[in-house]
Amino acid sequence: MRRLRHLSLAAVSVLLVTACSQATAGWTYAPAPSKTPAPAASGSGAPGSAAPSGGASGAPASAAPSGGASGEPSGQPSPGGSGQLAVVNISATGIKYDQTEVTAPASTPFQILFANNDAGVPHNVSLHTGGAQGPEIFKGTIFNGVETRPYDIQALDAGSYAFVCSVHPTMIGTLNVQ
Repeated sequence: MRRLRHLSLAAVSVLLVTACSQATAGWTYAPAPSKTPAPAASGSGAPGSAAPSGGASGAPASAAPSGGASGEPSGQPSPGGSGQLAVVNISATGIKYDQTEVTAPASTPFQILFANNDAGVPHNVSLHTGGAQGPEIFKGTIFNGVETRPYDIQALDAGSYAFVCSVHPTMIGTLNVQ
């Protein structure tokens, strides 16, 4: 009888440990609202726009993983022929951007395809003029990984811009617009 009780206790312990190790956290990070009011445009990619493209539902458009089906190296714009937007791939792993420098076309809209590869960790891409502490001209939606989302960016003048994670401001890279 005593053995049966110990065996039952051991079985219950194993079940509890298994159940606890498979459970996910019951909370998620919710950043403070932006002090800058969002424009009325929905996901247009206008400077200051915080909505990703993907239609009125807010669901992200289907997107290729970083590096994309275009065969272009990660961080380089894909050709924007026949009316298609150039795509710049940026990804984050280990609470840092995988690319320190990327290139986008000047004077033409383009898209940043951002892959957050950190499971359960919130990241985004925001663009700043004059360095990482400069004025923010675009702020992408913050989301937990692992997920990829497109950000539509309005045409920018040639020059260098900083891309920064709003949640982790030490995550910084350079966007060269040429």
